[in-house]
Amino acid sequence: MKVLVAVKRVIDYNVKIRVKPDHTDVDLTNVKMAMNPFCEIAVEEAVRLKEKGVATEIVAVTVGPKTAQEQLRTALALGADRAIHVETDARVESLGVAKLLKGVVDEEQPDLVILGKQAIDTDNNQTGQMLAALTGMPQGTFASEVSIENGEVSVTREIDGGLQTVKLRLPAVVTSDLRLNEPRYAKLPDIMKAKKKPLETRTPETLGVSIAAPPTLLKVETPAERQGGVKVASVDELVDKLKNEAKVL
Repeated sequence: MKVLVAVKRVIDYNVKIRVKPDHTDVDLTNVKMAMNPFCEIAVEEAVRLKEKGVATEIVAVTVGPKTAQEQLRTALALGADRAIHVETDARVESLGVAKLLKGVVDEEQPDLVILGKQAIDTDNNQTGQMLAALTGMPQGTFASEVSIENGEVSVTREIDGGLQTVKLRLPAVVTSDLRLNEPRYAKLPDIMKAKKKPLETRTPETLGVSIAAPPTLLKVETPAERQGGVKVASVDELVDKLKNEAKVL
């Protein structure tokens, strides 16, 4: 069984985000980049499926500039067998990424596609659902548990009311939630081996996808600084502050 895993290059979650002085974008100068945490979970789940003997091949794919190959090498070090880089310097939104991934799916014909449920930069939570719609595959989103048996994938989903389990006929699309697993760290020998694993390059043109007119980014601003809270001595004081200071009553 072939598993396709999509990964994304994002700013490391430990880094404090800075906005450019002209407010045109986020400042990426000398900023540490990393694999999106939800994508790490997706890669880990694919590797675990291979360790169980369920999956036979793992293909990692990403969309982005040449520097995004760093995250593909990380996926290879974690256990992916080969990688595909759809290289573009353009800003690609969720639908564009989904169309590019569909092009890769059409080429590779995987039995299972695993994505992180969302990226921590744009926070859209859209690409997996869009890819499922474009490919006509069934989808299991917000997965906290995945098992495969008899040509079906059973996905336990985290929903507002608790847990929901759905069964999907393969091929299918699954998006990983935070509690699906705990990703491993890449070992030095595996990092060295990853340098020799195959990494192919595609472009939107070779996949027959046009991303010529993405949405225009108008302005980026840092969130307004929040004021600290205060303790009140009585209900009357609380009501007075809500009425006269916060002006919400």
